[in-house]
Parts: sequence; structure tokens; C-alpha cells
Amino acid sequence: MGATGSKLEKALGDQFPEGERYFGLENFGNTCYCNSVLQALYFCVPFREQLLEYYANVKNPGDVEENLLTCLAELFMQISTQKKKTGVIAPKRFVQKVKKENELFRGYMHQDAHEFLNFLLNELVEILEKEYNATKASKEHSPPLDKIANGIHGPQANGVRKEPLVTWVHKNFQGILTNETKCLRCETVTARDETFLDLSLDIEQNSSITSCLKNFSSTETLNAEDKFFCDKCCSLQEAQKRMKIKKPPHILVIHLKRFKYMEQLGRYKKLSYRVVFPLELKLTNTMEDADCEYSLFAVVVHVGSGPNHGHYVSLVKSHNHWLFFDDENVEMIDESAVQTAFGSAQEYASNTDHGYILFYESIATSNDK
Repeated sequence: MGATGSKLEKALGDQFPEGERYFGLENFGNTCYCNSVLQALYFCVPFREQLLEYYANVKNPGDVEENLLTCLAELFMQISTQKKKTGVIAPKRFVQKVKKENELFRGYMHQDAHEFLNFLLNELVEILEKEYNATKASKEHSPPLDKIANGIHGPQANGVRKEPLVTWVHKNFQGILTNETKCLRCETVTARDETFLDLSLDIEQNSSITSCLKNFSSTETLNAEDKFFCDKCCSLQEAQKRMKIKKPPHILVIHLKRFKYMEQLGRYKKLSYRVVFPLELKLTNTMEDADCEYSLFAVVVHVGSGPNHGHYVSLVKSHNHWLFFDDENVEMIDESAVQTAFGSAQEYASNTDHGYILFYESIATSNDK
């Protein structure tokens, strides 16, 4: 434990970032799915800063009912205020709260890191929305405030149109997709917007994130029993459908669908396909406006040959250094080591480390910091 810490400090030497902490997280039997996601979120600096700011604004933490948001904030606060630069922390309270809130994570079975990330972000949003509504209800008869605490902006007071609440979690991770359907008879285009906190992409052998995104936005023809009901024609018609990213998020989370249900096997199989993900990503074909550039800062990697067993680790970029987090262990790695998580060109390869969740930060956002 101490040896790992001192080894990392020696490796970084004078380049150890001022005020930064690199701590491993203890594994409670099967909690690597949780630890790997927590490390990626901790090094998502805008999210970490806003979470700690939120926690600082909680008047009396003792008076607040414990929930996943307070447990996560306490854990991040605990890491960031450690006297030592490196070491190991046991995220016991947070893990206990996760298991209490969601029975899916209670057993000792192998869990899915993407399901956990999804659950966590949605749960944080729900807690913030409840808090905002409770605050709003208690201030219903008091004069309106110019600013709402903790950076949450709600619907306009007395406004005719109520906008959905945008929390600081949304501001980091939420993007907008537009689902466009064009009737091939009258050529009317119907567009429907939907929000997302991450993008789940189908993958193919020897492909790249760019090609996966192209496939995500490719045009699909709706015909035969899949015909589209056109309001203008008042009947079922052949149509073309495509999905576009209308508003890209500040933090783009990409989930590679590596676990596929195989009908003939009657079970899920892990796809070890080689999918190249660049350190710098340009969103071009999916955008309505100008290109949007992103920089990779974290990768949650699934290690193992199958979906029901294996291990999760994370690769994280912090202050231009790449680090490898494997539960309690933290090591410095070379940037080129990220390529080992692309996947395998052959189906049965000895390397079973495969990039599963990718975290990209908008370059405009990272430059503003």
C-alpha cells in the first residue's frame, strides 16, 4: 500500500501536480465496477469541482438526510483533503448506500460498470430535483431570488412555459439528440428531440469510434411492417429515419456495446472487437453546426473474456499524465498504454483488456478551466 504510493510519488517527482491526490479504492468483494467509474468521475474535474462546491453550500451536513449525493460528495471531499498525496481509501459508506438504494448491486455477482454509471447519474439528478422542488415549495410565499443556490436553475417563476430543471449534473453530461423521420411520399420531416447522459454505440470488428458514430447517425429506411405513420398523409408510409446530435455535451460519455445477446447461444457474449478510440475526437458527421472537439481523459476497461465474470480498471489522464487505477493500486503509465485497451483483431487473443466506457471532455471546456 505504502510502497505503491511512494513508487508513484517517485515516478512523478517534481511533476506531482500541486494539490492533486491519487488514491486507490478498496474493493469490497466485487466492487471494481464501482471503483473504476468513481475514479473516472473524480478526474472529471468540472464534475468534481461542482460536487465539492455543492457540498460546501450544504449549511449543516449533519442535518441533511444521507443520500447517494452526500455520500459521493463526502468521498470526493475525503480524497481531496488527504494530507498524503497517495494512498488507499475505503469507500465503505458510499458502497453501502449504493447497495441499499439498488438491489441490483447487492449480491456478489459480477456487475456492469455502465449500468452503475447510468444509475448513479440518474440518481444524482433525481436528488437535486427533489431538493430544488422542496426549496421552491418552502419559498413559494417569499420574494423570488435572483440566484438559486448550488447553481441549479429551475423553471421561470410565473412563466407560461416551464423549462425542465437543468442541474449541474445535466450541465456536464447532458446532450440533445434529434430523431428525424422523413416521409418518402410527402417528404415532410418530423423531428423529435431527446436528451442523453451517455451514448451507447454498436461496435464492429476493426472499426473506430468515428465509424461507430457514423453508423449511429446513418439513415435507416422504414418499410414493410416498420412503416411510419405520417400525420400529413394520415396513413402508414415508407420513411427514412436518422439520429443526429443536436447539442453535444461538455462531457461526452461513450459506452461501447461489448456485451451482445446471442440468440443461438441463449446468453450474452463479450465482443472483444478492436475499436480504436482517439485521444482527440472530432464530432463532425453527427453535428448540425460546426465541428466539436473533445479530449479523452478516462477509460473504464473491462478485463476478461465473458460478461458474467472479469474485472474493471480505469485509465485516467490527470495534468497531462496517464495513470492506471486497479482498485487499491495506482500506477503511472505511458500514453501509448491506452492503445492496449482498443481490443483484439482476432477473436481469441491473450489480451482481454477492452475499452468499455470512454470519457471525453470538450476542448473548449477544458481550455476555460
